Amino acid sequence: MIEASVVICAHTLDRWEELNRAVESVRNQTRPPREILVIIDNNESLRERAEREIKGVTVLANAKEAGLSGGRMTGAERATAPAICFLDDDAAADPRWLAELLDAYEDPAVLGAGGPVEPLWRAPPPSWFPDEFRWVVGCTYAGMHVRDGRIRNPIGANMSVRADVLRHAGGFTSDLGRRKLGFSVSGRATFGGKAESCEETEFCIRAARLHPGGYFAYRSGARVHHAVPAQRTTWSYFVHRCLIEGNAKAVLAGLAGPKDGLGAEGRYVRVVLPRAVMNDLSAAFRGQTGAARRAGAIIAGFALTAFAYARTRLGALAEARSSHLFSRVRGG
Repeated sequence: MIEASVVICAHTLDRWEELNRAVESVRNQTRPPREILVIIDNNESLRERAEREIKGVTVLANAKEAGLSGGRMTGAERATAPAICFLDDDAAADPRWLAELLDAYEDPAVLGAGGPVEPLWRAPPPSWFPDEFRWVVGCTYAGMHVRDGRIRNPIGANMSVRADVLRHAGGFTSDLGRRKLGFSVSGRATFGGKAESCEETEFCIRAARLHPGGYFAYRSGARVHHAVPAQRTTWSYFVHRCLIEGNAKAVLAGLAGPKDGLGAEGRYVRVVLPRAVMNDLSAAFRGQTGAARRAGAIIAGFALTAFAYARTRLGALAEARSSHLFSRVRGG
């Protein structure tokens, strides 16, 4: 029976209570892990407190590039079990979380597995917030593509992978997650903006290419609950995350290619969002509170994400053309 190491990455004392709740939820699993690794990213005060107060876990400082990808890989390199499970520091797992994930590995074709990430709202979500955009707060969203128990990639807050697959594929790229992107006046891609997303997607695409016939499994019983503070339910945060996602998808398309990088998003844009808009408009016609605003939020969210995607892609192409031209000029 396969065992798991659980890796929890943290970076701020502001989530101290959430971090302890995450660790406790792993301790209370019906199928206990071999070990729990808590990785602290660039916060010595947090590392010292975690090492002092959280018993029965291994606490490590991120030994790699700052950010979530580096923290996960620090934990993965110290993990000793054949499966590595990642849980966010502000998420809590149901008691059967590990059992459900690890059951997936009975199929040797399974490269990794994940499950639902449910929002744990600290304040009631606004009536305009569409379920189709729960990815804005890091949760499973309405219309997420699952086919025959298979998904392109798990959500990072609830993700597991075979240790040998992770290492063979080279782990999570630092080009996503904490990479900073922005634009110059000419439209070229520069450092300064944010693309804090999609590192799990890029890794899973890369791993699947390296293991033909392998797949990532979706286990509906492997449920975690992800804390959503009140400040993440504002319109400004919604806009912010849509722009970040568009940037990240552009980087992902450049790394993995548009076909693999945006395959699941095609159905989401063509089918899920139009259907949701029509349903909300119909509900608004019947007088349902917030329905018209939800339809508007879906349209605006898509437009913002598409804008950021196009801007980043065009900036990257302009940068590539300039670099190519510069190389030709230098070469005479």
